[in-house]
Amino acid sequence: MVAARDLFYRYGLHPVGVDAIAEAALTNKMTLYRHFKSKDDLIVAYIKKLADEGDEVWERIISENSGDPQKCLDAWVDYVEDVLTNKLERGCAIANAAVELDPEHPARALIEAYKRRKRANLVKLFKAARYRDPELLADEVFLLFEGARINIQCGKKGPASRLVRMLRNLLAAGPRLSGSKARRSQGAA
Repeated sequence: MVAARDLFYRYGLHPVGVDAIAEAALTNKMTLYRHFKSKDDLIVAYIKKLADEGDEVWERIISENSGDPQKCLDAWVDYVEDVLTNKLERGCAIANAAVELDPEHPARALIEAYKRRKRANLVKLFKAARYRDPELLADEVFLLFEGARINIQCGKKGPASRLVRMLRNLLAAGPRLSGSKARRSQGAA
């Protein structure tokens, strides 16, 4: 899986053949096919692994900053900064895969579910941090981060290089509920 992951991320799903994966893994196609019935099964396993890792990052951020939504937000923005300044960053591997896959490919359902969870997690965090319109803010933040990861593939000096400052400004300026409105809003949920 490690060899396939590296090759898929660097070159894409379609250009990488099973022969290249087997060679990079220092094995043969027969061994590879013992673990995965087809290249499509390997792609599904690759996407599942990426989604699981993304979920683990979110869970770690939440657990390390338990009980303090602002600290969670700050930690998430720090994570975003780490991602975008990584010299090996070539965009979101999951989004890169989505572009290559037909809508009927079994990995697409995993991709779509992961991206929905990612947005839903932001909504929950923005609600906990008492932002007035957590759904809209989640859409804005989600699209900014997704767009930055695509932009980074076109050159590190573009708008992606300013994303962290944009996120911090957006979150600082986002209107929040007052104490009594927050209690009424949370009671209605």
